[in-house]
Amino acid sequence: MTSLSPPPSTQQVVLTVSGMKCAGCVQAVEKRLQQQPGVATAVVNLVTEQAAIEYVPQEIEPASLAQVLTTAGFPSHIQNREEEAEPLPPQPLKEIQPLVLATVLVVLSGVGHLGHIPGFTVPWLTSIQFHWGLATLALLGPGRPILQEGWRGLWQNRPNMNTLISLGSVTAYLASVVAVVWPQLYWDCFFDAPVMIVGLILLGRALEAQARGRTKASLEKLLALQPMVARWLPNPETQPDQAVDIPVRDVQIGAWLQVLPGDKFPVDGRVLEGNTLVDEAMLTGEAMPVSKAPADEVVAGTLNQSALVTIEATRTGKQTTLAQIIDLVETAQTRKAPIQQFADRVAGYFTYGVLAIATLTFLFWVGIGVHLWPEVLASGTLPMMHSPDVGMAEMAPRSAGILLGLKLAIAVLVIACPCALGLATPTAILVGTSLGAERGLLIRGGDVLEQVDRLDTLIFDKTGTLTTGHPQVTDYWVSEGLPALPLAEPLSSQTVLQLAASLEKGSRHPLATAIVEQADAQDLAYASATALETVPGCGIKGQLEGTFIRLGSAQWLQDCGIVIPPQDQHQGHQLAQAGKTLIHLATDQTYVGGLAVQDTLRSDAAQTLKDLKGLGLRIQMLTGDQAETAHIVAQELGLDPTAVRAGVTPGDKAAVIADLQVQGHQVGMVGDGINDAPALAQADVGISLSGGTDVAIETAQIILMSGDANPLYRLVDVLRLSRATFRKIQQNLFWALIYNLIGLPIAAGILLPKFGILLSPASSAALMAFSSVSVVTNSLQLRRLSL
Repeated sequence: MTSLSPPPSTQQVVLTVSGMKCAGCVQAVEKRLQQQPGVATAVVNLVTEQAAIEYVPQEIEPASLAQVLTTAGFPSHIQNREEEAEPLPPQPLKEIQPLVLATVLVVLSGVGHLGHIPGFTVPWLTSIQFHWGLATLALLGPGRPILQEGWRGLWQNRPNMNTLISLGSVTAYLASVVAVVWPQLYWDCFFDAPVMIVGLILLGRALEAQARGRTKASLEKLLALQPMVARWLPNPETQPDQAVDIPVRDVQIGAWLQVLPGDKFPVDGRVLEGNTLVDEAMLTGEAMPVSKAPADEVVAGTLNQSALVTIEATRTGKQTTLAQIIDLVETAQTRKAPIQQFADRVAGYFTYGVLAIATLTFLFWVGIGVHLWPEVLASGTLPMMHSPDVGMAEMAPRSAGILLGLKLAIAVLVIACPCALGLATPTAILVGTSLGAERGLLIRGGDVLEQVDRLDTLIFDKTGTLTTGHPQVTDYWVSEGLPALPLAEPLSSQTVLQLAASLEKGSRHPLATAIVEQADAQDLAYASATALETVPGCGIKGQLEGTFIRLGSAQWLQDCGIVIPPQDQHQGHQLAQAGKTLIHLATDQTYVGGLAVQDTLRSDAAQTLKDLKGLGLRIQMLTGDQAETAHIVAQELGLDPTAVRAGVTPGDKAAVIADLQVQGHQVGMVGDGINDAPALAQADVGISLSGGTDVAIETAQIILMSGDANPLYRLVDVLRLSRATFRKIQQNLFWALIYNLIGLPIAAGILLPKFGILLSPASSAALMAFSSVSVVTNSLQLRRLSL
């Protein structure tokens, strides 16, 4: 597994950023980072509280970036996974304390309303003095961080959700103080409002934090898979039973390690001694254990189930498959979907808009509203705590109008929720990408999920993708009437196999592997090959003991001026009609003979393509193989012959995709080989199997990690997960926007003249808290998706 890497001139660092409460904060942090010299890109995630930064080390240091954010009011530090890999012990008291404090504030502020019930009084608890003191303590105590962050944001010209809450609660408090100091104004005292606002905000944030914690549970599970200790054998030859426990980070490549039944493999390695069953569900999503014997590969984090084994470490630290999966998932959760960038831009201006609406609301009701609808002052919509016997009619109209305007402006400030907008996309992406990682679907980012949702065409490579990638040589022959070659006497069909295997020795291509395996089965000796050169999509050429040899497709040999005799063309045509792939051999400019290789379809290939068609996707197959073989495979898969293109080079594959994109199609490419890399890069979404080449895996945006059994069907799961995640994002954004579009006018008093409905500041705070919690909870519903 290969993770994404930045350009050589830059490096990446992840900062943990505290103090972000809404999308406005995200915008402020990103803008502050991008303004620093040497910062190439900066992407901030509200849910994980991380900033992924790509920077030029010669121009700025990560510590300086952390200091810049800390000075701006967002305490930050460089994330060090090695220090954070071991999970902290649970702290139930720390989790419960905010809930208890918020509940107490809500209950005590609610008691004040009991005084409005005729004949009901609670000594002290319903008095103005008690609520004045409670409001003061609430703002200076638990509400102080909110006030500090809010006013700091306003002072630094980056107002955020805390700014709105601070303005609303402080305005309510000061208006109530004015009402007590100058009772002749007959103003309403609503000291309970700031207490209720602070209490409900804290309650909402506590519930939201718990919900956010659940969205990060999948990533934490991945982190928990990393063992902390390994059983090292310092002297495996002389003392094979003397194991020493050492930290996993100290394990060196080549070290011998013992893994007991029930333990997780600490690093990637190769089994040296023992046979066991390994649970690889964390890697592939498959529940069935896999048998492991000497020479088999094992992966860090997988579970040794049945017997003690000794392994040799082959990859350690950040090079292990598990570590790179975690890197990939973390990277995915910092990459923004385009729809999230839109939401962040909206949220960046949101606070300014709300401040403007609150100001206009106050001015409207003070200057115009009470004159247009004087009945709102006589309808009893402004109950008074300190003097219930005084009616609205006795309050000066202008004074009553100011009080009404203040109440409505406070409600506007408090009900607005940029937080819901900011959480709508990252929570869904975090849950979706983490769920995919648990199920063996590695998706490189939220932008990839959104792009998958838009795909209308999927193009498949054939060999190793739709087929098993483990072909076998079924036929090999020598052309008649050729002079003897210097490599073998007399010339025979085995000479063709010997020459072909000598060229292909060491290649990872499935066809090359088949040829070498057949030569090994015949106990043929290999000739020394030099000047080897692979021609992607065509074949391979080189020198064998001074003789220049070409091995590849008929078209390639013919393009090189080599004539294939008619009898060999006829034989090749018959084999191709049987669904076999032909490989031809030539020495210098003379045709020597050929081989026929047959691959079998993956057991899940036909059903996969059928279900993908059912999801509305157009399916095509591109292959460098002969047309006869390609069409036989297409027939077995139920593909229309017009959806198949054979004999294409790697460049041709990329050109076909580019042509479809020009026509307006959104194209996904599924491949696994080096020759698929250009097409994977050209496609809107590149998808590779985990058994593919490093180049293919590096180029692809999605890697299917579901073992060697039926990985292809995971494509259907990718489509279902992508569509479900994007649907959640759309739902979240819809409700966040609708909430504000409906809530703000109601808070501004649009229903007051006709229906007498006035939304109190406390009710606005409750609705605001509910909107954020509901968005996160809706994202969590993704975990119910069955994959």
